[in-house]
Amino acid sequence: MSGAVLSWILESLNRGETVAIASVIESSGSVPGKPGAKMAISSEDGKFGTVGGAGLELRVEAALRDLLEVNSTQKGNSGGRVETFLLHKDGKGADVSALDSLCGGRVTIAMEVLEPMPHVLIAGGGHVGRCVAIVCDTLGWSYSVLDSRNEYSNRERFPFASELHSMTVGDFLEGEDSYSIQRFTDVIILGHDWKIDESLLLGLLGINEDASGPRIGVIGSKAKWSSFKSTASRSGVDDEKIMAVRCPIGLEIGADTPEEIALAVCAEILSLERA
Repeated sequence: MSGAVLSWILESLNRGETVAIASVIESSGSVPGKPGAKMAISSEDGKFGTVGGAGLELRVEAALRDLLEVNSTQKGNSGGRVETFLLHKDGKGADVSALDSLCGGRVTIAMEVLEPMPHVLIAGGGHVGRCVAIVCDTLGWSYSVLDSRNEYSNRERFPFASELHSMTVGDFLEGEDSYSIQRFTDVIILGHDWKIDESLLLGLLGINEDASGPRIGVIGSKAKWSSFKSTASRSGVDDEKIMAVRCPIGLEIGADTPEEIALAVCAEILSLERA
């Protein structure tokens, strides 16, 4: 069961969901959940596993939901907790939580929250894109690569990429919708051709109907961004969506080389994650 719960947790994290986990770490007496038993709840209200059922399960589930709520308002600072439950209605002691039960057992449960790591879609596998991938590798982030040129989107160039999309922007967008695109936390547009960049930007803004999709950043000058904004506006894209796009991308650290630009871009993503 623990393996199945861990698999479910990883799948939820890969979908960009935050997950609260409860694990039985110690038990004695008559208890339904033995050490190693796990239960997890996701920010999308999914639930998997069990720590024993009955009143204990309800109390732990409520505690996990509280941790998720704290995490959503104090991002990255929710921490966790360890709580001991006594399965007897007359249980006493400041160090335990008594449950309406007659089993008489005692169980200690650790609870924590796991947040998904960024999953960056690198649109453009050139020099900057490859450097961004290296920084992502260092940070333990997931990333995927989109480039119509096979030599810039292959396993040899990006050995640790989650996905490789060697295809046109049109083909890529045809296979995406407002739900699937949410597997990416960020899309950074680094293409070698401004027309390709513009096409991808307009396509992403078009399928991101409720503005819940990935953050979008575009490399380029103010003049390039002014042109993109005008095209997007003429295409009927809401001004709010347009203004949410970051261009030029990256923190202002005086970055010049591809390596420095990649560092600035990933630093900006990290700052947005921690905001």
